[in-house]
Amino acid sequence: QVQLVESGGGLVQPGESLRLSCEVSGISFTTYAVGWWRQAPGKQREWIGDSPTTGSANVVHSVKGRFTISRDNAKNTIYLEMNNLKPEDTGVYYCNVPGTKYWGQGTQVTVSS
Repeated sequence: QVQLVESGGGLVQPGESLRLSCEVSGISFTTYAVGWWRQAPGKQREWIGDSPTTGSANVVHSVKGRFTISRDNAKNTIYLEMNNLKPEDTGVYYCNVPGTKYWGQGTQVTVSS
């Protein structure tokens, strides 16, 4: 049974940081890319970036320089480090295995003063 479990969300003030985690089980983690997405209230889910099996992670241009994706193969986990958070970063953050039906349940991030 494939499971993706996100954690690390919460309420922060603008300018603060958060690190989200996505722990993956039930698949051979090192042979799959894992991605991060987010969905803001009233908007469609948008892709943030992917952690490939090898090489550097990619993030969408709109968050480049603030968001970083990394992976720890020993822990079957990918991370989304988010710095200088803005109110428009508010939303539910999901991880997924690209090209499959496998998604996590999401973790809420709220950026508000």
